[in-house]
Amino acid sequence: QVQLVESGGGLVQAGGSLRLSCAASGRTFSRSAMGWFRQAPGKEREFVAAISWSGGFTYYADSVKGRFTISRDNAKNTMYLQMNSLIPEDTAVYYCAASDYCSGYGCHRSGAYAYWGQGTQVTVSS
Repeated sequence: QVQLVESGGGLVQAGGSLRLSCAASGRTFSRSAMGWFRQAPGKEREFVAAISWSGGFTYYADSVKGRFTISRDNAKNTMYLQMNSLIPEDTAVYYCAASDYCSGYGCHRSGAYAYWGQGTQVTVSS
């Protein structure tokens, strides 16, 4: 059974940092693009960041550029999202996802991803 499991969410004050992890099991995603999305209450799910299978290419939403860093360790079948300088607007459920075929800016679309985690809550207090 293929699973993506997020961890590392929690409550943090504005200006603080969190590191999310996404551990994959059931198959390897070392040749798959992976991404992070988030969904705030009453809002649609939105793209946060994506990374190519090799880690050589990364993409960010304008709202997180310069504050968040996506990375991956294919040997551990795990992806990360380092979130710094958090602001209340970053409060959301964060989801990791994997895609066997997307590349470049095509990885911004949630429809490009076939595999999803269950989500982890990130709450930033002001």
